[in-house]
Amino acid sequence: MTVSDFSGFGFCRRILRALEDERYHTPTPVQARAIPYLLDGEDLLGLAQTGTGKTAAFTLPLIENLISHGGKPSPNAMRALILVPTRELALQVADSIKTYGRHVRLRHTVIMGGVSQRAQVNAMRRGTDILIATTGRLLDLVNQGHVRLDTCEYLVLDEADRMLDMGFIRDVRKIVAMLPRERQTALFSATMPKEIGQLASEVLDQPRRVEVASKTVAVDRIDQCVHHLDTAQKRERLVELLAPEDVSRVIVFTRTKRGADNVAKRLNREGINVDAIHGNKSQNARQRALQGFRSGSIRVLVATDIAARGIDVDGISHVINFELPHEPESYVHRIGRTARAGADGIAISFCDASERSQLRAIERLIKHPLRVVGDGPVGDERPRPANNQRRGGPKRHSPRPAKRRRTRRPGRQAA
Repeated sequence: MTVSDFSGFGFCRRILRALEDERYHTPTPVQARAIPYLLDGEDLLGLAQTGTGKTAAFTLPLIENLISHGGKPSPNAMRALILVPTRELALQVADSIKTYGRHVRLRHTVIMGGVSQRAQVNAMRRGTDILIATTGRLLDLVNQGHVRLDTCEYLVLDEADRMLDMGFIRDVRKIVAMLPRERQTALFSATMPKEIGQLASEVLDQPRRVEVASKTVAVDRIDQCVHHLDTAQKRERLVELLAPEDVSRVIVFTRTKRGADNVAKRLNREGINVDAIHGNKSQNARQRALQGFRSGSIRVLVATDIAARGIDVDGISHVINFELPHEPESYVHRIGRTARAGADGIAISFCDASERSQLRAIERLIKHPLRVVGDGPVGDERPRPANNQRRGGPKRHSPRPAKRRRTRRPGRQAA
């Protein structure tokens, strides 16, 4: 069945009203394929990158199922648990639930580190329908006796590969081991390394698989290029690239927290409105930086890969890779911050002599070489394109627990 409109899923009138409020009419490919399985109580393995609409793909059916099946949360417990790798993604998912559930009576709570636990403990006392949590703080509150996991009916693991990258998979397994075996589970990941495949086999029961290939997302609308530079030249070139007025909202990626702070300090000395976001920043500081970036008071956000996924900011004109990531998949997630909602975007990468192996890995992943701006690296034997043969995009004018048995849920009736 092909669903071309959200009304075709059989959502209740209150959810459809919320979608109409947001002028959402046509589901994305991942939504069209994933939502019917989740509404029918199936486990799901979703392979989709940021920007494909996957958050709505699991939050909409989750809200619908909680409404249609009824029930109330127990004290200190939840009916549904959504595990995410970062605080920013936790808040983004919570915003989506607030938006889509604005006309229904469901409680949702966010548990994350970086802020006092007092408000989170108080919110959990009477229980919550949907809990969005990062793994570390959730385990802390479970161990302190403030949160119970034994009544959870639904589990969503969002950006599982990012959890792997950040070293959280052991915590995920601890949490899953405390959940009821009789539950519905969805796991979403942008990539499928061996470890995530193993995790999926442990937590999912005969899952349906939905995959949105990377070639169908925004990468094709991004003009990608590379500047070959000495390390010492990078900061000066960055200042030059940020000078034009059409470079209006920019994320600059570095590999380290210290590097992000150093780049932000240099740009600040040049009179550029800039802030940095990374794991050593307090939650309040991170939220202030993001709010300033969204509002336009901050033109440039310097970030580590913590911001490569889960931060949904419209109108990003440029992504600049001040340093190339070690993992080529991270490159795709970084540049996916631009060219959203049908727009085009520009991704510029700096590459010094120590980063050429990362560049080759990126080009193998995206299956074409990046267009070289200026001179290529010394000793580069690759053929250079003629002036009228641009590469990398269209022309631009700007520079397990044991296997469990689950009884399928009864059929739903649209409200």
